[in-house]
Amino acid sequence: MGLLLLLTSTLLSSYFHPGRVVNAQQSFTIRDVTLSIEPSTDVTRDTNVTLRCQAIVSSSGQEPLSREYTIYKDSNTIYTKTSSTSEDLLYPLPEVRVSNTGKYKCAVNIEGKQVTSEAKKLTVTGLSRPVLHLNKRAVSEGEELTASCTAPGETGFIFFYFYEDSKEILEKQVNSNQAEAKLRFNSIGIHKIHCSYIVLVTPGSFKSNQSTSITVSVKELPITVVLEIAPQYKIYEGDQLVILCTMNNFAHSSESVHLYLSQGTRLLSTGSTKVNHSMVAQAKDPGEFECRLEMGNIVKVTTKTVSVTELFSVPTLTMSPAEVFQKDYMTLTCKSESYATERLSKGELTYSLDPPQSFLMSKDNGVFFGKALLYDFNYTCVAQAKGVVKHSETLTVRPKVAVSIPKISVVGRAVLGQPFKVLCQSDTGSLPINYTLLKDYTPLSTTSVKLPFQQALFTVNITNTNEINKYMCEAKNSHKEGPLSKRLNATVVVPLSDLILSFISNSQEISEGGYLYLICSTLGTPPITFKLYHEGTEQPVYSTTSNLNHTSYEIPVLSKEHSGKYYCEAVNHANIVITSDPVIIDVHLALWKKAVIGVFSLVVLLVLLVAAVLYFRSNRGKREAAAELSVKPSSPKSDDSLTVNLTHDTEVYNAATVKVGRAEVSVWSKRPPVADATNDEESSVVSSEPDVEYTEVVHPQPVDPARVPLRKGTDTVYSELQNSPHGAADHHNYGSVEYAELNSEQPEADHYYPEVNSYQDLPVPVD
Repeated sequence: MGLLLLLTSTLLSSYFHPGRVVNAQQSFTIRDVTLSIEPSTDVTRDTNVTLRCQAIVSSSGQEPLSREYTIYKDSNTIYTKTSSTSEDLLYPLPEVRVSNTGKYKCAVNIEGKQVTSEAKKLTVTGLSRPVLHLNKRAVSEGEELTASCTAPGETGFIFFYFYEDSKEILEKQVNSNQAEAKLRFNSIGIHKIHCSYIVLVTPGSFKSNQSTSITVSVKELPITVVLEIAPQYKIYEGDQLVILCTMNNFAHSSESVHLYLSQGTRLLSTGSTKVNHSMVAQAKDPGEFECRLEMGNIVKVTTKTVSVTELFSVPTLTMSPAEVFQKDYMTLTCKSESYATERLSKGELTYSLDPPQSFLMSKDNGVFFGKALLYDFNYTCVAQAKGVVKHSETLTVRPKVAVSIPKISVVGRAVLGQPFKVLCQSDTGSLPINYTLLKDYTPLSTTSVKLPFQQALFTVNITNTNEINKYMCEAKNSHKEGPLSKRLNATVVVPLSDLILSFISNSQEISEGGYLYLICSTLGTPPITFKLYHEGTEQPVYSTTSNLNHTSYEIPVLSKEHSGKYYCEAVNHANIVITSDPVIIDVHLALWKKAVIGVFSLVVLLVLLVAAVLYFRSNRGKREAAAELSVKPSSPKSDDSLTVNLTHDTEVYNAATVKVGRAEVSVWSKRPPVADATNDEESSVVSSEPDVEYTEVVHPQPVDPARVPLRKGTDTVYSELQNSPHGAADHHNYGSVEYAELNSEQPEADHYYPEVNSYQDLPVPVD
């Protein structure tokens, strides 16, 4: 049973899909599909055109494959055919029209595999001339006729147009080559009718030529409309007008008839066969009346113009005076400039104010008197006579507000010697307001304020601070005398001058550790901004704004860094910066530093002095030790003379002789007790010990070469004189000691020099 079903399925498949059996037996490929347009892509109408679709297929078998051809125009399918041969598909377009214009392409499908050709565009030119046909050549006005326009041989979407005397009157779109239209003519006479058409071809269109014109004769209907107005002659305002609108020669018609009576754009009345209307004549209303008949498309119109004489002119309302202030008296006058004296007397024309609650009294016919209100008010004059009422234009009375007492003030700041602005302003008052600046009641300048945000500004320059109180201003917005302001009261900024920088110290000498006050003072109006500068720095060391004319800056602890030049700058609201002369601050050393330096100097001096004394004593000891001394004890009397002569082989040197009393004392003489030795820095000091005096004697060679060692250089001889401490001659048996230091011309080297460091070798005095 299963085998039978399989065999049946195979047979059916072979029957319905023979290509698939072929496909199972052979393979294929569609190499190319092309579409060609014959004889050309650009042709004229009535040309026979053929579309050729050619498919190039490669297959493994000998038998041709079954293929499906599809022709497209502008992406729309227009033809499909299945073929089992390999021949080209030919699709004819006989006697082509403009509607055949478009883009064509061909598609081939084999066993589900489809290839499409490139698109080719066919362009067909040339349209047939349209043909117009009318069912009537003569009609009455409003009568209907039928017009038919045909485009012979054309196909596609076509628009037909109908024209009356070259003016388009109708348009119709059809999907055929013929269109009909119903036409009516409202105007009588000869009318020329023609038509044309346009064929739509995506994406453009083609327009035909015009058809032949056909003449239509339109006759007038005998119906007429009649408009009658009474009275027919001179009409005055207030006269009763009677207006009648009718029609004549009306024959029965299936069309409905309507009559319309209007005056200007205002419709007065309507009817079917007759219209009657009555009204009071008004000169202000349009004088043209119209009667209109409408029957279907037929319209009949007649008009008439009526001239209405004015009974009295439109009144005018005036006010005196032309400008009025609140609660001031005013007069309103209402008057018509002209009236028809032949129809109206002066007494018949009356005037009144609208609204009645106008708060004014009537003094005469058309004259009203009273006080102006505190606010704006609208008045209208009403004139009437014989039922005719006329209103004047509305008069708006705007009572002006009297100007209030002005206020005078300075704009910004008043700087002495510089121009500044003065503002005069009133809180209330109607514009325009004239402001006048006065100085001691003498007018200087006047300015007018006409706009709400405008200001009255005056330029003032004063040279004295008291001068500012002399200015006042006057405000005026009427013929009356204006109020005066108070005198100008404002602070006058005096520019700064005479800036001085001074200082105060805690001692006469500015020294380290002390304090210092730097004081900047000036003349001018505070507040003042002071800036203190230390020369060499860009930024101020001190800056402040003071309400006083001076300021101070304290340096609590001075140091050498505070030395230098200082100067001060000052500025106030006059914006003029002034600078002081520089002040030089010299900070000295502190007193304790000076004391330390002094003590140190004294210590150094004492050290040097002690060193000098030690050096001197050291040298003296060296001299005492270096010489061999000759001691000769003696006790000479005070009045005797002791002389020691040192003799060389060739020369004799005598020691200097010193006078003691009347006697001469030689080198080893006793020193008298006279105290003149204080003037000599090398003298010995008087004490309880005997005085000793040293005298230096220069020899070129020693006295006794055998006893004294040879030395090169200068020999020095010292003599020691001992005296009584009381100044008298000492009779004790003190020996007179002689020290001699002799220098020879022999060299020093390799010689022994005895060194005496004390007085142990000196002879001891014998009591």
